[in-house]
Amino acid sequence: MAATSAPKTGVKSAPPTRPALPISEIPADEARAIPTGLGELDRVLGHGLTPGAVVLLAGEPGVGKSTLLLEVAAEWAKAGRRTLYVSAEESAAQVRLRAERTGALHHLLYFAAESDLATVLGQIEQITPELLVLDSVQTVQVPGTDGVPGGVAQVKEVTAALVRVAKQRALPVMLIGHVTKEGTVAGPRTLEHLVDVVLTFEGENHSGFRMLRATKNRFGPADEVGCFELTESGITEITDPSGLFTSPRAGTTAGTCLSISLAGRRPLLTEVQALVAPSSAPVPRRITHGLDSGRVSMILAVLQRRAGVRLHTKEVYTSTVGGVRVNDPATDLATAVAVASAALDQPTSDQVIALGEVGLSGELRAIPALGRRLSEAARLGFKLALVPPAVGLVAPPGLRVLEVATVAEALQALGLHRAKSEQRKVRLSVAEAG
Repeated sequence: MAATSAPKTGVKSAPPTRPALPISEIPADEARAIPTGLGELDRVLGHGLTPGAVVLLAGEPGVGKSTLLLEVAAEWAKAGRRTLYVSAEESAAQVRLRAERTGALHHLLYFAAESDLATVLGQIEQITPELLVLDSVQTVQVPGTDGVPGGVAQVKEVTAALVRVAKQRALPVMLIGHVTKEGTVAGPRTLEHLVDVVLTFEGENHSGFRMLRATKNRFGPADEVGCFELTESGITEITDPSGLFTSPRAGTTAGTCLSISLAGRRPLLTEVQALVAPSSAPVPRRITHGLDSGRVSMILAVLQRRAGVRLHTKEVYTSTVGGVRVNDPATDLATAVAVASAALDQPTSDQVIALGEVGLSGELRAIPALGRRLSEAARLGFKLALVPPAVGLVAPPGLRVLEVATVAEALQALGLHRAKSEQRKVRLSVAEAG
């Protein structure tokens, strides 16, 4: 039988321009991250901007993307590095006014209003910056390329060209990207594959609080979160955001419970509020804000079936404080406690936090980074923590840790009993009758 010939690729080999080296002999100094001047951004990036890195920042309109990167460009310039800020959406006068308002004026910060890629590359050749900021990648066009600005072909060509320049010059590039109505980055999916880092900037329109998340990061953790506040004078870092997501009366009124959620690797004090009201509708309403509606529905079913808290004829409203979105399963127990507290009209102590993922049989499951959460609770001055059973758990000084296996045990430990509530109603009725 004749041997099968190797398929022809049509590509001839060429001599390499640089010989391959053992990886241990490749110098790593050229890839050392440079701090941006914003500690929260450095936390998300992984110690700063890496030379030659291409960073894509995406977010909803008006969330503060341009303000954040203008602040980064100003800090970069104040460190003595030449910086080029290119805007294809705003005029020079508009950006100048924002820079003046936010204190971002500096003689090493250059600005160009360009929407043509060739002209942008020419500006890079002329100014030789050490940082390039482009606002935005969907509005720059390439002459001679099919499609309109923001289309698949145009965005791919613009991004690929800027990636080549970044790698050749060891020039860090920060791109602003639009998002679709679903919240994903607009343009082709290959855009996220071409860049090194993808960041998303999130926040509610009625609140100045903003969270910066890394969804892709070749130079650092991809689960870190940075916290900022958008004000009239620009972007301000929030190094300790725990107090932003609680109300002054947390734990002193029925229907509230505190927990420690994780935003990336950062523990955040989170308050869950609940309101339970009678309903005459065949299907009572279930409204959630800041929590996953599917998980809340599951927790309500567990409370009804496993803990004896009757909710089938009640409307239930659950929410977080401060506009934060919480998807951490570790806040399940806090949600259950808040709902039970509201249903029984019995407040819990403001010195208690509840941590644990709730299972369908009412059991509490182990949660990640329990030690980090408890350390944060102890730092904030809490006295008691309800947690799932854990092996080798060591309580931080000043914090009592109570292990509970089920939701029913947790409610019992907090004194949230249906019998107690009914006895209270009976006593009130007798007193009124007397």
